[in-house]
Amino acid sequence: MVQPVISFKDYGFQYTAQASPTLHHINLNIYPGEKVLIAGASGSGKSTVGSCINGLIPYAYPGESTGELLVGGKDPGKESIFALSQIVGTVLQDTDGQFIGLTVGEDIAFALENDCVPQEQMKATVQKVAELVDIDHHLEYAPHELSGGQKQRVSLAGVMVEDVKVLLFDEPLANLDPAAGRVTIELIDEVQKRTGAAVIIIEHRLEDVLWRRVDRIVLMDEGRIVADMPTRAFLSDTKLTEHGIREPLYLTALRYAGVPITEELEPQHVDSLQLSEEHKEKVRAWYQGNEGNGGAATQKKDILSVENLSFGYTPQKQNLKNVSFSIKEGEMVSIVGKNGAGKSTLAKLICGFEKPTAGRICLEGRDLANDTIKERAQRIGYVMQNPNQMISKPMIWDEVEMALLASGMSEQARKERVEETLKICGLYPFRKWPVSALSFGQKKRVTIAGILVQQPRIIILDEPTAGQDYHHYTEIMEFLKSLNRQGFTVIMITHDMHLMLEYTPRAIVFCEGELLADTTSARVLNDPKLVQKANLKETSLYTLSLRCGLEKPQEFTERFIAYEEAHRERQER
Repeated sequence: MVQPVISFKDYGFQYTAQASPTLHHINLNIYPGEKVLIAGASGSGKSTVGSCINGLIPYAYPGESTGELLVGGKDPGKESIFALSQIVGTVLQDTDGQFIGLTVGEDIAFALENDCVPQEQMKATVQKVAELVDIDHHLEYAPHELSGGQKQRVSLAGVMVEDVKVLLFDEPLANLDPAAGRVTIELIDEVQKRTGAAVIIIEHRLEDVLWRRVDRIVLMDEGRIVADMPTRAFLSDTKLTEHGIREPLYLTALRYAGVPITEELEPQHVDSLQLSEEHKEKVRAWYQGNEGNGGAATQKKDILSVENLSFGYTPQKQNLKNVSFSIKEGEMVSIVGKNGAGKSTLAKLICGFEKPTAGRICLEGRDLANDTIKERAQRIGYVMQNPNQMISKPMIWDEVEMALLASGMSEQARKERVEETLKICGLYPFRKWPVSALSFGQKKRVTIAGILVQQPRIIILDEPTAGQDYHHYTEIMEFLKSLNRQGFTVIMITHDMHLMLEYTPRAIVFCEGELLADTTSARVLNDPKLVQKANLKETSLYTLSLRCGLEKPQEFTERFIAYEEAHRERQER
């Protein structure tokens, strides 16, 4: 009989800093060679389960446990964290917290150095693994020189060099462009097949994880396991939406069309769907019956203009090349493209963190070249991708209020503004908490709150929903949308194609520092050539429409988005 490599028996855990337990009566077995997805809303306890498995609990996060936990047949509480690292390899959501080496090559080799692997063998292993994750051309780079997606690849390579029994991935797709996310899922699948290790993935981007086989989905809510089911059976149920997790778009579209989601439908991926002619006809009938809104857009004046902009961090490499576009007052726009395409660099130039080598940036027709960072910040708010690079106060309330202290507002007015913003961002219950007690996703909300509280004219957000469950994702995006309706201009740098489709009619696409396309979001994700060049990924709605015999997948996508928006508004009423 095969023994589980991980076994929780009536396990509970309470952090020393918390007044009540985070985990309650966890019973879970994971076997060698299994691939298990752990899903749940922010604060559901899924990352705490991961920390129990890899030994961060109790060594990094002290607390009291009850019940029994065995990892590779050993009690984590009685083993050193080094011994546990020989059993469990972990890729953390916050990649900056995982780097050890001064260069990419050193960081990948760290575990091999600890094991005293001969240098020539070490170099060969590092080169092989780096090629697998497409980071071999950056081995001499310092980690801080990499984009978020490149850092994630380095972390993945670092755990692939060791022969571990369990591979644990905590939000592995959070900072990756869609195509890189697909490659990462493929890599995880290949590594598992080669090693036979158990793979545990903690991730919000459910549809992307399901690009490759997943044996089981474990759903958590309020520190308890509420479902542990085979993938096919799980997706046939309604537990995802009931517990604040976004189901794959193709399943939502099928539900709207009246197609029953059953195990026989093989719902685990859009390509695996067993669609009968009756199912296809229902989708076609739904499409014909929803013509979309098609209203003409009101023309407004330009608020932000970028003219022939070029920039390079070094004279040898141009990160942006002759970029020109304009954004109108009150627009909501996505900036998308592969990791390292120049999206975040563009935001730094707009905010004044870097100076262009050529071209200019204008706000309402006025050149910003002579404006300081502080002067720009009064009109342009910027929320960075990594919250740890923005937070400077130990307490949540102080962090959000900080920008208002020099504003001349009364104490009562500041209090009301901070409370309103914390409620919108889902942070009001934690207002007296220290920032250090928050998850990565919760820290992200703190940084968004710190910018939103200032109510700037333009808000630039770098990956605003990374690490957010569907509930908080929707809450933040609906708040941004409400600001947009009031006239605020919102620019989002994102890898989340759902976000782009649902909330931004327009998308600006970058590739290798050049502006590749400036068009509607639906058109971007229904153009296979553009998708491939920009390292994006066709929406599953595109694939579903073709499988149902529809000749205009872009229109199908647009009608779905319009229907989805109307459906949300009906639910709110």
